[in-house]
Amino acid sequence: MSDNKSSPAPRRGFLKTGAAAATATAILATPGVSRAQTLTLRFQSTWPQRDIFHEFAQDYVNRVNAMGGGRLRLELLAAGAVVGAFQVMDAVHAGTLDGGHGVSAYWFGRNKAFSLFGTTPPWFGNAHQLLGWFYYGGGEALYKELVNDVLRLNAVGFLTGPMPTQPLGWFRTPIERAEQIRGLRYRTVGLAGDLMQELGAAVVAVPGGEIVPALERGVIDAAEFNNPSSDRILGFPDVAKNLYIQSYHQAVECFEVLFNKGKFDALPDEHKALLRHSAEASSADMSWKLQERYSADLLGMSQTQQVNVRPTPTPILDAQLQAWDRVIARIEGDNSNPNNGPLFKKICDSQRAWCRRVGNFFLRYEVSSVRSFNHFFARG
Repeated sequence: MSDNKSSPAPRRGFLKTGAAAATATAILATPGVSRAQTLTLRFQSTWPQRDIFHEFAQDYVNRVNAMGGGRLRLELLAAGAVVGAFQVMDAVHAGTLDGGHGVSAYWFGRNKAFSLFGTTPPWFGNAHQLLGWFYYGGGEALYKELVNDVLRLNAVGFLTGPMPTQPLGWFRTPIERAEQIRGLRYRTVGLAGDLMQELGAAVVAVPGGEIVPALERGVIDAAEFNNPSSDRILGFPDVAKNLYIQSYHQAVECFEVLFNKGKFDALPDEHKALLRHSAEASSADMSWKLQERYSADLLGMSQTQQVNVRPTPTPILDAQLQAWDRVIARIEGDNSNPNNGPLFKKICDSQRAWCRRVGNFFLRYEVSSVRSFNHFFARG
């Protein structure tokens, strides 16, 4: 027998070696799973539980939780669970809440410029263009200047969820002229409040869940909220029958996702990216979902709930545009507060430059959908 012939390894040694190799292979083959404890952030919306807006907030939360890998989770609460709808920014700033879902116009009382990131003047063609300005036209830097530098709020925010034009709203009796708005107690928020006051209305700002009870009790005479699905489920058709769609008071609006800045800054970079990119993903999803829901609910209200759905009369639309000129000029020229007029104008100048170029592009570039719709669907 040759001296260099290998001897078989002892069985016990083979078992040890094989087990070690198998364990090493399993470690290499198993995806990395963090054993870190799940971080749960309390996240309150500014919407009633039953509103489709709260559903949109849930859609955002679902995306974060699905992609959080068991390490990051949002716990969604409805308006009033911790604070009222109009107090969410205060609660996020103080750390009472870790985050929130709402609209920038709700913080209008702190600085009128907040509305420029929510319900802007109607120089944007639609809310997609507003989001384009925010993310690619310098809007986000101006938002941070307002939130963190001027107001020193301990908050981080993203814009998301482009909304269609909002109705002028719900009226008990028909209106045809701008003069009929004078003296009405009318619910709206943000810069639209200044606009409607310019038209002579007595503006009352109440959260979404309180509007229908206020209409029912006669506290207000007319109101707008946002869209057919919200209006229907909140009960507007039960207290008023005249719905005027198309309006320049809130032609463009989007949602805002907020987080406490200290809590956000302490997150790993991948979690910061997850919160931001989930806002982008849910923004797209919302723009698709509302096509199904809003169209069906508008038809449902007119066909089964005897709601008279009418376009806002042209004289009122013209009066709104003229009133916008006066409102914008007045706020831009207000130098009594150095953080109001000058900053407001700085943001408006940025938006106007974007809208002049981008709006012009789309008006020139896109073919009219009115002509094609009438061709296919309005024949005999």
